[in-house]
Amino acid sequence: MIRLFQRMAGLSAAARGSLAVAAGALFAAGLPPLGGWPLAFIGLPLFLILLETGGRPTWHGGFGLGWGFGLGYFAVALHWIGYAFFVQADTYLWMMPFMLGILSAGMAVYWGLAGLLAKRFGGSGLQLALTFAGLLAIAEWLRGHLFTGFPWAAPGLLVDGMGGVAQAAAVIGMTGLSLLVVLWAALPYVFLSDRRKGALLTGAAFLLLLPVLWLWGEVRLRAAPDAMVPGVAIRIVQPNLPQDETWREDNSRQILDDLEQMSSVPTPEQPQGIAGITLVVWPESAVPFLIDESPVAKAELKPLLGGRTALLTGAVRADRKGEGQEPDVHNSIIVFDGTGEPAIRYDKWRLVPGGEFLPLAWALEPLGFRQVVQTPGSFVPGPGPRTVTLPGGLRAGLTICYEAIFPDRLVDADERPQVIINVTNDGWFGRSTGPWQHLAQARLRAIEQGLPLVRAANTGISAVIDAHGRRLRMLPLMEKGVVDSPLPVALPPTLYAKFGDFWLLLLVMAVFGCAIMVGKSTFGR
Repeated sequence: MIRLFQRMAGLSAAARGSLAVAAGALFAAGLPPLGGWPLAFIGLPLFLILLETGGRPTWHGGFGLGWGFGLGYFAVALHWIGYAFFVQADTYLWMMPFMLGILSAGMAVYWGLAGLLAKRFGGSGLQLALTFAGLLAIAEWLRGHLFTGFPWAAPGLLVDGMGGVAQAAAVIGMTGLSLLVVLWAALPYVFLSDRRKGALLTGAAFLLLLPVLWLWGEVRLRAAPDAMVPGVAIRIVQPNLPQDETWREDNSRQILDDLEQMSSVPTPEQPQGIAGITLVVWPESAVPFLIDESPVAKAELKPLLGGRTALLTGAVRADRKGEGQEPDVHNSIIVFDGTGEPAIRYDKWRLVPGGEFLPLAWALEPLGFRQVVQTPGSFVPGPGPRTVTLPGGLRAGLTICYEAIFPDRLVDADERPQVIINVTNDGWFGRSTGPWQHLAQARLRAIEQGLPLVRAANTGISAVIDAHGRRLRMLPLMEKGVVDSPLPVALPPTLYAKFGDFWLLLLVMAVFGCAIMVGKSTFGR
Protein backbone atom coordinates (compact mmCIF):
# COMPACT_ATOMS: atom_id res chain seq x y z
CA MET A 1 0.00 0.00 0.00
CA ILE A 2 2.87 2.35 0.78
CA ARG A 3 4.22 1.82 -2.72
CA LEU A 4 0.82 2.60 -4.24
CA PHE A 5 0.58 5.86 -2.32
CA GLN A 6 4.15 6.76 -3.31
CA ARG A 7 3.34 6.18 -6.97
CA MET A 8 0.27 8.36 -6.71
CA ALA A 9 2.33 11.10 -5.11
CA GLY A 10 4.84 10.91 -7.96
CA LEU A 11 2.30 11.45 -10.74
CA SER A 12 2.27 14.68 -12.71
CA ALA A 13 -0.40 17.28 -12.01
CA ALA A 14 -2.14 16.49 -15.32
CA ALA A 15 -2.22 12.76 -14.55
CA ARG A 16 -3.58 13.37 -11.06
CA GLY A 17 -6.25 15.69 -12.41
CA SER A 18 -7.27 13.17 -15.05
CA LEU A 19 -7.53 10.42 -12.43
CA ALA A 20 -9.69 12.69 -10.26
CA VAL A 21 -12.08 13.25 -13.17
CA ALA A 22 -12.18 9.49 -13.84
CA ALA A 23 -12.85 8.82 -10.15
CA GLY A 24 -15.81 11.22 -10.24
CA ALA A 25 -17.20 9.52 -13.35
CA LEU A 26 -16.99 6.13 -11.61
CA PHE A 27 -18.83 7.55 -8.62
CA ALA A 28 -21.62 8.87 -10.86
CA ALA A 29 -22.12 5.43 -12.43
CA GLY A 30 -24.01 4.51 -9.26
CA LEU A 31 -26.86 6.87 -10.12
CA PRO A 32 -30.11 5.52 -11.60
CA PRO A 33 -30.83 3.94 -13.96
CA LEU A 34 -27.31 2.45 -14.15
CA GLY A 35 -27.42 1.45 -10.49
CA GLY A 36 -23.70 0.68 -10.34
CA TRP A 37 -23.38 1.90 -6.76
CA PRO A 38 -20.55 -0.56 -5.93
CA LEU A 39 -18.38 1.48 -8.35
CA ALA A 40 -18.59 4.33 -5.85
CA PHE A 41 -16.45 2.14 -3.56
CA ILE A 42 -13.72 2.39 -6.20
CA GLY A 43 -14.10 5.96 -7.40
CA LEU A 44 -14.16 7.71 -4.01
CA PRO A 45 -11.18 5.82 -2.51
CA LEU A 46 -9.17 6.68 -5.65
CA PHE A 47 -9.99 10.36 -5.16
CA LEU A 48 -9.10 10.30 -1.45
CA ILE A 49 -5.75 8.66 -2.20
CA LEU A 50 -5.06 11.46 -4.67
CA LEU A 51 -6.15 14.03 -2.10
CA GLU A 52 -3.98 12.58 0.68
CA THR A 53 -0.89 12.37 -1.52
CA GLY A 54 -1.41 15.80 -3.06
CA GLY A 55 1.18 17.70 -1.06
CA ARG A 56 0.26 20.97 0.60
CA PRO A 57 -3.36 22.15 0.84
CA THR A 58 -3.06 24.58 -2.11
CA TRP A 59 -5.76 25.58 -4.55
CA HIS A 60 -4.20 23.11 -6.96
CA GLY A 61 -3.68 20.24 -4.54
CA GLY A 62 -7.01 20.56 -2.75
CA PHE A 63 -9.47 22.60 -4.74
CA GLY A 64 -8.23 21.40 -8.12
CA LEU A 65 -8.56 17.72 -7.25
CA GLY A 66 -11.99 18.23 -5.66
CA TRP A 67 -13.12 20.26 -8.66
CA GLY A 68 -11.87 17.57 -11.06
CA PHE A 69 -13.65 14.89 -9.04
CA GLY A 70 -16.86 16.93 -9.18
CA LEU A 71 -16.41 17.68 -12.88
CA GLY A 72 -16.22 13.97 -13.71
CA TYR A 73 -19.24 13.26 -11.52
CA PHE A 74 -21.48 15.99 -12.92
CA ALA A 75 -20.41 15.47 -16.54
CA VAL A 76 -21.73 11.91 -16.29
CA ALA A 77 -24.69 12.70 -14.02
CA LEU A 78 -25.99 15.62 -16.12
CA HIS A 79 -25.05 14.59 -19.66
CA TRP A 80 -28.73 13.94 -20.46
CA ILE A 81 -29.40 17.70 -20.48
CA GLY A 82 -27.69 17.79 -23.87
CA TYR A 83 -30.64 15.96 -25.42
CA ALA A 84 -32.80 19.09 -25.00
CA PHE A 85 -30.64 21.04 -27.45
CA PHE A 86 -31.45 18.59 -30.26
CA VAL A 87 -35.18 19.40 -30.18
CA GLN A 88 -34.65 22.59 -32.23
CA ALA A 89 -31.10 21.84 -33.24
CA ASP A 90 -30.82 24.64 -35.81
CA THR A 91 -31.43 27.19 -33.03
CA TYR A 92 -29.98 25.64 -29.88
CA LEU A 93 -27.44 22.94 -30.69
CA TRP A 94 -24.47 25.31 -30.76
CA MET A 95 -25.25 26.23 -27.14
CA MET A 96 -25.01 22.65 -25.85
CA PRO A 97 -21.25 22.36 -25.10
CA PHE A 98 -21.21 25.77 -23.45
CA MET A 99 -24.26 25.19 -21.27
CA LEU A 100 -23.27 21.66 -20.26
CA GLY A 101 -19.69 22.69 -19.63
CA ILE A 102 -20.66 25.72 -17.56
CA LEU A 103 -23.21 23.73 -15.54
CA SER A 104 -20.90 20.80 -14.77
CA ALA A 105 -17.95 23.06 -14.00
CA GLY A 106 -20.11 25.32 -11.84
CA MET A 107 -21.56 22.46 -9.80
CA ALA A 108 -18.03 21.08 -9.36
CA VAL A 109 -16.94 24.29 -7.61
CA TYR A 110 -18.84 23.17 -4.49
CA TRP A 111 -16.92 19.88 -4.49
CA GLY A 112 -13.67 21.75 -5.11
CA LEU A 113 -14.19 23.82 -1.97
CA ALA A 114 -14.95 20.64 -0.02
CA GLY A 115 -11.71 19.14 -1.33
CA LEU A 116 -9.70 22.22 -0.38
CA LEU A 117 -11.02 22.29 3.19
CA ALA A 118 -10.66 18.53 3.58
CA LYS A 119 -7.04 18.77 2.46
CA ARG A 120 -6.42 21.63 4.88
CA PHE A 121 -8.11 20.15 7.96
CA GLY A 122 -8.73 16.47 7.24
CA GLY A 123 -5.35 14.87 7.85
CA SER A 124 -5.32 11.35 6.44
CA GLY A 125 -6.99 7.97 6.81
CA LEU A 126 -10.27 7.84 8.71
CA GLN A 127 -10.02 11.49 9.71
CA LEU A 128 -9.82 12.55 6.06
CA ALA A 129 -12.76 10.30 5.10
CA LEU A 130 -14.95 11.70 7.88
CA THR A 131 -13.98 15.31 7.18
CA PHE A 132 -14.62 15.02 3.45
CA ALA A 133 -17.98 13.29 4.01
CA GLY A 134 -19.14 16.09 6.31
CA LEU A 135 -17.85 18.84 4.04
CA LEU A 136 -19.41 17.32 0.95
CA ALA A 137 -22.76 17.12 2.74
CA ILE A 138 -22.48 20.85 3.48
CA ALA A 139 -21.47 21.50 -0.13
CA GLU A 140 -24.49 19.55 -1.38
CA TRP A 141 -26.82 21.46 0.93
CA LEU A 142 -25.42 24.73 -0.42
CA ARG A 143 -25.73 23.48 -4.01
CA GLY A 144 -29.42 22.89 -3.38
CA HIS A 145 -30.03 26.37 -1.95
CA LEU A 146 -27.68 29.03 -3.39
CA PHE A 147 -28.50 30.89 -6.61
CA THR A 148 -32.00 29.32 -6.80
CA GLY A 149 -30.46 25.89 -6.05
CA PHE A 150 -29.90 22.86 -8.26
CA PRO A 151 -29.76 19.66 -6.16
CA TRP A 152 -30.13 17.30 -9.12
CA ALA A 153 -28.13 14.05 -8.87
CA ALA A 154 -27.05 14.33 -5.24
CA PRO A 155 -24.86 11.38 -4.14
CA GLY A 156 -27.71 10.31 -1.88
CA LEU A 157 -29.61 9.31 -5.03
CA LEU A 158 -27.38 6.22 -5.25
CA VAL A 159 -29.65 4.62 -2.64
CA ASP A 160 -32.29 4.16 -5.36
CA GLY A 161 -30.49 0.90 -6.12
CA MET A 162 -29.74 0.01 -2.49
CA GLY A 163 -33.03 -1.52 -1.39
CA GLY A 164 -34.21 -0.60 2.09
CA VAL A 165 -31.46 2.00 2.65
CA ALA A 166 -33.64 4.58 0.90
CA GLN A 167 -36.10 4.44 3.82
CA ALA A 168 -33.62 6.45 5.90
CA ALA A 169 -34.71 9.47 3.85
CA ALA A 170 -37.75 9.60 6.15
CA VAL A 171 -35.35 10.68 8.91
CA ILE A 172 -32.29 12.38 7.41
CA GLY A 173 -33.44 13.34 3.93
CA MET A 174 -31.51 13.21 0.69
CA THR A 175 -28.51 15.24 1.89
CA GLY A 176 -28.14 13.06 4.97
CA LEU A 177 -28.12 10.05 2.67
CA SER A 178 -25.44 11.79 0.61
CA LEU A 179 -23.25 12.02 3.71
CA LEU A 180 -23.71 8.33 4.50
CA VAL A 181 -23.10 7.22 0.90
CA VAL A 182 -19.86 9.20 0.74
CA LEU A 183 -18.72 7.88 4.11
CA TRP A 184 -19.48 4.27 3.19
CA ALA A 185 -17.78 4.59 -0.20
CA ALA A 186 -14.69 6.05 1.48
CA LEU A 187 -14.15 3.07 3.78
CA PRO A 188 -11.98 0.99 1.39
CA TYR A 189 -9.56 3.94 1.41
CA VAL A 190 -9.64 3.94 5.23
CA PHE A 191 -8.85 0.21 5.43
CA LEU A 192 -5.96 0.68 2.98
CA SER A 193 -4.44 3.78 4.52
CA ASP A 194 -5.09 3.81 8.27
CA ARG A 195 -3.58 0.88 10.19
CA ARG A 196 -4.48 2.09 13.66
CA LYS A 197 -6.63 -0.42 15.50
CA GLY A 198 -9.09 2.22 16.65
CA ALA A 199 -9.49 3.58 13.11
CA LEU A 200 -10.10 0.10 11.71
CA LEU A 201 -12.69 -0.69 14.37
CA THR A 202 -14.43 2.65 13.87
CA GLY A 203 -14.43 2.14 10.10
CA ALA A 204 -15.89 -1.35 10.57
CA ALA A 205 -18.64 0.11 12.76
CA PHE A 206 -19.54 2.64 10.06
CA LEU A 207 -19.54 -0.13 7.48
CA LEU A 208 -21.84 -2.23 9.67
CA LEU A 209 -24.32 0.64 9.59
CA LEU A 210 -24.96 -0.10 5.89
CA PRO A 211 -26.48 -3.58 6.29
CA VAL A 212 -28.23 -2.49 9.49
CA LEU A 213 -29.98 0.39 7.71
CA TRP A 214 -30.69 -1.84 4.72
CA LEU A 215 -32.35 -4.42 6.99
CA TRP A 216 -34.27 -1.75 8.92
CA GLY A 217 -35.59 -0.36 5.65
CA GLU A 218 -36.71 -3.77 4.43
CA VAL A 219 -38.51 -4.39 7.73
CA ARG A 220 -40.18 -0.97 7.43
CA LEU A 221 -41.34 -1.83 3.91
CA ARG A 222 -42.70 -5.22 4.94
CA ALA A 223 -44.67 -3.63 7.76
CA ALA A 224 -46.09 -0.93 5.48
CA PRO A 225 -49.88 -1.00 5.11
CA ASP A 226 -51.55 -1.32 1.70
CA ALA A 227 -54.51 0.88 2.63
CA MET A 228 -56.06 3.15 0.00
CA VAL A 229 -58.06 6.36 0.30
CA PRO A 230 -61.74 5.39 -0.05
CA GLY A 231 -63.68 6.83 -2.95
CA VAL A 232 -60.65 8.07 -4.92
CA ALA A 233 -59.80 6.62 -8.35
CA ILE A 234 -57.06 8.28 -10.40
CA ARG A 235 -56.25 8.07 -14.09
CA ILE A 236 -52.87 9.33 -15.34
CA VAL A 237 -52.67 10.05 -19.07
CA GLN A 238 -49.28 9.63 -20.78
CA PRO A 239 -49.71 10.83 -24.40
CA ASN A 240 -46.06 10.23 -25.41
CA LEU A 241 -46.06 13.23 -27.72
CA PRO A 242 -42.65 13.93 -29.36
CA GLN A 243 -41.20 17.16 -28.03
CA ASP A 244 -40.85 18.77 -31.46
CA GLU A 245 -44.65 18.41 -31.90
CA THR A 246 -45.71 19.59 -28.44
CA TRP A 247 -45.74 23.35 -29.10
CA ARG A 248 -47.07 23.33 -32.67
CA GLU A 249 -50.40 25.15 -32.78
CA ASP A 250 -51.44 23.22 -35.90
CA ASN A 251 -51.40 20.08 -33.70
CA SER A 252 -53.83 21.54 -31.15
CA ARG A 253 -56.91 19.71 -32.39
CA GLN A 254 -55.18 16.32 -32.61
CA ILE A 255 -53.48 16.69 -29.22
CA LEU A 256 -56.73 17.58 -27.46
CA ASP A 257 -58.60 14.76 -29.21
CA ASP A 258 -55.95 12.23 -28.10
CA LEU A 259 -56.03 13.44 -24.51
CA GLU A 260 -59.81 13.31 -24.37
CA GLN A 261 -59.93 9.84 -25.94
CA MET A 262 -57.29 8.46 -23.55
CA SER A 263 -59.11 10.02 -20.59
CA SER A 264 -62.32 8.17 -21.41
CA VAL A 265 -61.07 4.80 -22.72
CA PRO A 266 -62.21 1.67 -20.80
CA THR A 267 -59.45 -0.39 -19.17
CA PRO A 268 -59.38 -3.66 -17.20
CA GLU A 269 -59.19 -1.63 -13.99
CA GLN A 270 -61.94 0.76 -15.11
CA PRO A 271 -64.26 -1.02 -17.58
CA GLN A 272 -66.67 1.94 -17.44
CA GLY A 273 -63.94 4.29 -18.61
CA ILE A 274 -63.99 7.78 -17.12
CA ALA A 275 -67.31 7.09 -15.34
CA GLY A 276 -65.41 5.29 -12.58
CA ILE A 277 -62.65 7.92 -12.27
CA THR A 278 -62.66 10.79 -9.77
CA LEU A 279 -59.48 12.55 -10.96
CA VAL A 280 -57.81 12.57 -14.39
CA VAL A 281 -54.23 13.91 -14.52
CA TRP A 282 -52.63 15.21 -17.73
CA PRO A 283 -48.90 16.06 -17.88
CA GLU A 284 -47.08 19.39 -17.89
CA SER A 285 -48.03 21.79 -20.71
CA ALA A 286 -50.37 19.15 -22.10
CA VAL A 287 -51.81 21.31 -24.90
CA PRO A 288 -50.20 24.03 -27.10
CA PHE A 289 -52.82 26.67 -26.34
CA LEU A 290 -54.27 28.51 -23.35
CA ILE A 291 -56.78 25.88 -22.31
CA ASP A 292 -58.41 27.95 -19.56
CA GLU A 293 -59.22 30.65 -22.13
CA SER A 294 -60.53 28.26 -24.78
CA PRO A 295 -64.35 28.10 -25.02
CA VAL A 296 -64.02 25.10 -27.35
CA ALA A 297 -61.94 23.11 -24.85
CA LYS A 298 -64.26 23.98 -21.95
CA ALA A 299 -67.31 23.02 -23.99
CA GLU A 300 -65.76 19.62 -24.74
CA LEU A 301 -64.57 19.02 -21.18
CA LYS A 302 -68.05 19.47 -19.72
CA PRO A 303 -69.58 16.29 -21.23
CA LEU A 304 -66.27 14.43 -20.88
CA LEU A 305 -66.08 15.04 -17.13
CA GLY A 306 -69.80 14.47 -16.69
CA GLY A 307 -70.23 16.53 -13.54
CA ARG A 308 -68.39 13.97 -11.41
CA THR A 309 -64.75 13.80 -12.57
CA ALA A 310 -62.10 16.50 -12.03
CA LEU A 311 -59.29 17.15 -14.51
CA LEU A 312 -55.86 18.32 -13.37
CA THR A 313 -53.61 19.39 -16.21
CA GLY A 314 -50.33 21.15 -16.75
CA ALA A 315 -50.84 24.24 -18.89
CA VAL A 316 -49.34 27.54 -19.90
CA ARG A 317 -51.35 30.37 -18.39
CA ALA A 318 -51.28 34.10 -19.15
CA ASP A 319 -51.89 36.98 -16.76
CA ARG A 320 -53.21 39.76 -18.98
CA LYS A 321 -51.94 43.30 -18.36
CA GLY A 322 -52.84 46.61 -19.89
CA GLU A 323 -53.29 47.19 -23.59
CA GLY A 324 -50.03 46.97 -25.52
CA GLN A 325 -48.21 45.14 -22.72
CA GLU A 326 -46.96 41.60 -22.95
CA PRO A 327 -48.66 39.22 -20.49
CA ASP A 328 -46.93 37.49 -17.63
CA VAL A 329 -46.78 33.84 -18.60
CA HIS A 330 -46.89 31.07 -16.00
CA ASN A 331 -46.09 27.39 -16.20
CA SER A 332 -49.16 26.25 -14.31
CA ILE A 333 -51.46 23.51 -13.16
CA ILE A 334 -55.14 24.15 -13.83
CA VAL A 335 -57.85 22.05 -12.21
CA PHE A 336 -61.21 21.82 -14.00
CA ASP A 337 -64.25 20.75 -12.02
CA GLY A 338 -66.85 18.31 -13.30
CA THR A 339 -68.57 21.04 -15.32
CA GLY A 340 -65.43 21.86 -17.28
CA GLU A 341 -64.80 25.17 -15.53
CA PRO A 342 -61.37 26.15 -14.12
CA ALA A 343 -61.58 25.80 -10.33
CA ILE A 344 -57.94 25.97 -9.16
CA ARG A 345 -54.75 27.47 -10.56
CA TYR A 346 -51.23 26.80 -9.29
CA ASP A 347 -48.18 28.56 -10.77
CA LYS A 348 -44.75 26.98 -10.79
CA TRP A 349 -42.43 28.95 -8.53
CA ARG A 350 -39.10 27.18 -9.07
CA LEU A 351 -38.23 27.97 -12.68
CA VAL A 352 -35.60 26.00 -14.59
CA PRO A 353 -32.40 28.02 -15.22
CA GLY A 354 -31.68 28.09 -18.94
CA GLY A 355 -35.05 26.51 -19.69
CA GLU A 356 -37.71 28.89 -18.36
CA PHE A 357 -35.42 31.82 -17.64
CA LEU A 358 -31.89 32.76 -18.66
CA PRO A 359 -29.54 33.56 -15.77
CA LEU A 360 -27.43 36.66 -16.41
CA ALA A 361 -29.60 37.41 -19.43
CA TRP A 362 -28.15 40.93 -19.67
CA ALA A 363 -24.75 39.40 -20.48
CA LEU A 364 -25.72 36.21 -22.32
CA GLU A 365 -28.47 37.40 -24.66
CA PRO A 366 -26.13 39.74 -26.60
CA LEU A 367 -23.95 36.66 -27.25
CA GLY A 368 -26.89 34.81 -28.78
CA PHE A 369 -27.93 32.63 -25.81
CA ARG A 370 -31.64 32.10 -25.31
CA GLN A 371 -33.82 30.23 -22.82
CA VAL A 372 -34.88 26.91 -24.35
CA VAL A 373 -38.64 27.36 -23.75
CA GLN A 374 -39.82 30.42 -25.68
CA THR A 375 -43.12 32.14 -24.83
CA PRO A 376 -44.90 35.31 -26.00
CA GLY A 377 -43.97 36.96 -22.71
CA SER A 378 -41.60 36.19 -19.87
CA PHE A 379 -42.13 33.26 -17.51
CA VAL A 380 -43.00 34.55 -14.06
CA PRO A 381 -42.68 32.43 -10.90
CA GLY A 382 -45.61 31.74 -8.62
CA PRO A 383 -45.75 32.61 -4.91
CA GLY A 384 -44.62 29.24 -3.52
CA PRO A 385 -45.90 25.87 -2.35
CA ARG A 386 -49.51 25.55 -1.25
CA THR A 387 -52.05 22.87 -0.54
CA VAL A 388 -55.22 22.95 -2.61
CA THR A 389 -58.51 21.17 -2.04
CA LEU A 390 -59.54 19.41 -5.22
CA PRO A 391 -63.17 18.91 -6.22
CA GLY A 392 -64.30 16.01 -4.04
CA GLY A 393 -62.30 17.18 -1.02
CA LEU A 394 -58.85 15.62 -1.61
CA ARG A 395 -56.02 17.84 -0.31
CA ALA A 396 -53.11 17.92 -2.74
CA GLY A 397 -49.67 19.51 -2.83
CA LEU A 398 -48.98 20.47 -6.45
CA THR A 399 -45.55 20.47 -8.11
CA ILE A 400 -44.43 20.99 -11.69
CA CYS A 401 -41.44 19.33 -13.32
CA TYR A 402 -38.19 19.83 -11.45
CA GLU A 403 -39.85 21.30 -8.35
CA ALA A 404 -39.93 17.65 -7.25
CA ILE A 405 -36.12 17.51 -6.97
CA PHE A 406 -36.07 19.92 -4.00
CA PRO A 407 -36.49 18.35 -0.55
CA ASP A 408 -37.15 21.69 1.16
CA ARG A 409 -40.41 23.64 0.74
CA LEU A 410 -41.88 20.84 -1.34
CA VAL A 411 -45.30 21.20 0.28
CA ASP A 412 -47.02 23.71 2.54
CA ALA A 413 -45.82 22.80 6.02
CA ASP A 414 -48.77 24.57 7.64
CA GLU A 415 -51.40 22.58 5.74
CA ARG A 416 -50.17 19.05 5.13
CA PRO A 417 -51.69 17.50 1.98
CA GLN A 418 -52.85 13.91 1.47
CA VAL A 419 -50.93 13.50 -1.77
CA ILE A 420 -48.20 15.14 -3.86
CA ILE A 421 -49.13 15.51 -7.53
CA ASN A 422 -46.27 16.14 -9.95
CA VAL A 423 -46.80 16.91 -13.64
CA THR A 424 -43.79 16.98 -15.92
CA ASN A 425 -42.61 16.81 -19.50
CA ASP A 426 -39.38 14.85 -19.80
CA GLY A 427 -39.83 14.55 -23.58
CA TRP A 428 -36.93 16.99 -23.95
CA PHE A 429 -34.55 14.25 -22.82
CA GLY A 430 -35.56 11.27 -24.95
CA ARG A 431 -34.42 7.85 -23.79
CA SER A 432 -31.57 9.24 -21.69
CA THR A 433 -30.90 8.72 -18.00
CA GLY A 434 -32.62 12.02 -17.14
CA PRO A 435 -36.23 10.75 -16.86
CA TRP A 436 -35.10 7.86 -14.64
CA GLN A 437 -33.19 10.19 -12.33
CA HIS A 438 -36.20 12.51 -12.21
CA LEU A 439 -38.45 9.62 -11.16
CA ALA A 440 -35.96 8.47 -8.51
CA GLN A 441 -35.84 11.94 -6.98
CA ALA A 442 -39.63 12.15 -6.88
CA ARG A 443 -39.64 8.77 -5.13
CA LEU A 444 -37.31 10.14 -2.44
CA ARG A 445 -39.70 13.06 -1.89
CA ALA A 446 -42.50 10.58 -1.15
CA ILE A 447 -40.33 8.77 1.43
CA GLU A 448 -39.11 12.01 3.02
CA GLN A 449 -42.60 13.41 3.45
CA GLY A 450 -44.47 10.15 4.10
CA LEU A 451 -46.91 11.09 1.34
CA PRO A 452 -48.06 9.23 -1.77
CA LEU A 453 -47.03 10.79 -5.07
CA VAL A 454 -48.92 10.80 -8.36
CA ARG A 455 -46.72 11.61 -11.36
CA ALA A 456 -47.92 12.37 -14.89
CA ALA A 457 -45.19 12.65 -17.53
CA ASN A 458 -45.72 13.34 -21.23
CA THR A 459 -43.30 10.66 -22.48
CA GLY A 460 -42.83 8.88 -19.16
CA ILE A 461 -42.17 7.81 -16.60
CA SER A 462 -45.68 8.20 -15.13
CA ALA A 463 -46.26 6.46 -11.83
CA VAL A 464 -48.23 6.14 -8.61
CA ILE A 465 -45.84 5.90 -5.66
CA ASP A 466 -46.91 5.18 -2.10
CA ALA A 467 -45.69 6.93 1.05
CA HIS A 468 -42.84 4.40 1.43
CA GLY A 469 -41.56 4.99 -2.10
CA ARG A 470 -43.00 1.80 -3.61
CA ARG A 471 -43.96 2.15 -7.28
CA LEU A 472 -47.48 0.70 -7.32
CA ARG A 473 -48.26 1.57 -10.94
CA MET A 474 -45.89 2.73 -13.66
CA LEU A 475 -45.89 3.33 -17.42
CA PRO A 476 -42.57 2.76 -19.19
CA LEU A 477 -40.58 5.50 -20.89
CA MET A 478 -41.72 6.39 -24.43
CA GLU A 479 -44.96 4.41 -24.21
CA LYS A 480 -48.43 5.82 -24.85
CA GLY A 481 -51.10 4.78 -22.37
CA VAL A 482 -52.97 5.40 -19.13
CA VAL A 483 -52.43 4.37 -15.53
CA ASP A 484 -55.52 3.66 -13.40
CA SER A 485 -54.96 3.40 -9.68
CA PRO A 486 -56.49 3.97 -6.28
CA LEU A 487 -54.67 6.45 -4.06
CA PRO A 488 -52.47 5.09 -1.24
CA VAL A 489 -53.00 6.65 2.17
CA ALA A 490 -50.56 9.12 3.66
CA LEU A 491 -48.44 8.33 6.71
CA PRO A 492 -48.21 10.51 9.81
CA PRO A 493 -45.56 13.21 9.28
CA THR A 494 -42.08 11.68 9.18
CA LEU A 495 -39.21 13.04 11.24
CA TYR A 496 -37.89 14.70 8.11
CA ALA A 497 -41.29 16.25 7.36
CA LYS A 498 -41.43 17.62 10.92
CA PHE A 499 -37.88 18.85 11.38
CA GLY A 500 -36.34 19.05 7.90
CA ASP A 501 -32.55 19.21 7.85
CA PHE A 502 -32.18 19.46 11.63
CA TRP A 503 -31.20 15.80 11.67
CA LEU A 504 -28.66 16.49 8.92
CA LEU A 505 -27.10 19.17 11.11
CA LEU A 506 -26.77 16.71 14.01
CA LEU A 507 -25.27 14.09 11.69
CA VAL A 508 -22.71 16.54 10.30
CA MET A 509 -21.76 17.66 13.81
CA ALA A 510 -21.35 14.03 14.91
CA VAL A 511 -19.14 13.24 11.91
CA PHE A 512 -16.94 16.28 12.51
CA GLY A 513 -16.73 15.46 16.20
CA CYS A 514 -15.65 11.94 15.36
CA ALA A 515 -13.06 13.31 12.89
CA ILE A 516 -11.57 15.53 15.62
CA MET A 517 -11.38 12.60 18.03
CA VAL A 518 -9.84 10.32 15.38
CA GLY A 519 -7.22 12.98 14.59
CA LYS A 520 -5.81 12.96 18.10
CA SER A 521 -2.42 11.31 18.28
CA THR A 522 -3.49 8.95 21.06
CA PHE A 523 -6.51 7.57 19.16
CA GLY A 524 -6.50 3.85 18.49
CA ARG A 525 -2.88 3.11 19.29
